[in-house]
Amino acid sequence: MTGSDVSPSFRLAYVPGVTPAKWVRIWNERQPGVPLTLHTVSAAEAPDVLRGGGADAGFVRLPIDRTALSAIPLYTEATVVIVPKDHVVAAVDEVSAEDLADEIVLHPLDDVLEWERRPGLPANERPATTEDAVELVAAGIGVLVVPQSLARLHHRKDLTYRPVSDAPESRVALSWPEDATTDLVEDFIGIVRGRTVNSSRGRTQQPAQAKAKDKRPEAAGGARRKPSGAGKSGAGKSGAGKPARGGGGTARAKSGKPTAKRGKPKRRS
Repeated sequence: MTGSDVSPSFRLAYVPGVTPAKWVRIWNERQPGVPLTLHTVSAAEAPDVLRGGGADAGFVRLPIDRTALSAIPLYTEATVVIVPKDHVVAAVDEVSAEDLADEIVLHPLDDVLEWERRPGLPANERPATTEDAVELVAAGIGVLVVPQSLARLHHRKDLTYRPVSDAPESRVALSWPEDATTDLVEDFIGIVRGRTVNSSRGRTQQPAQAKAKDKRPEAAGGARRKPSGAGKSGAGKSGAGKPARGGGGTARAKSGKPTAKRGKPKRRS
């Protein structure tokens, strides 16, 4: 099978916490002939997956090494602290990093927040993953500070979370290899940026727009087309129903109005 015979597809990577369902749905509506496949990658692995060609584009957490990558920041997430439901923090609406000074704050190896100074007391060991850290919180070993989407992803009935007012925030971006900005990548960028199906910048709509433009001259020409018989002389053959030029007397007679008869001029004596 040659390269031209291979059906196109689009590979989208995304990091935990990002929910691409809305954009995937729009893609399937606009590109029914191009299947989209999803690949979950860790935040640390995402840039290398994109640079290595493992995906055409991906949702990543900033900052990343931008070498050979383009990125469009999309949104910033609130940061929360996960605690047991019977924890004192659960009784308030919001906390600060200082409020966690006496707490053991878990620091998983896949942490996506960049702290200048981490709050609280360090645990004896760092959990391997955020999911492992959540299990430790449920066991009463400490608390965990994460982006809100990760708290929702690892939700448990015995845990809750509260916003941390002065914690660093996590930014989510769409990224792709600079030297592989294909038409399909441009189409997905348009979807993520909220361009409508009729957007002038939407590549997939260009053929439809061109087709519409081709129809305009034909429609205009039809509006200017003369009615049949308009070019023939004679009042009875006028296509518009108006009296033709030169037939004024006859037309007035047909309208029912009397016409004055011309007599011979009298001789002057």
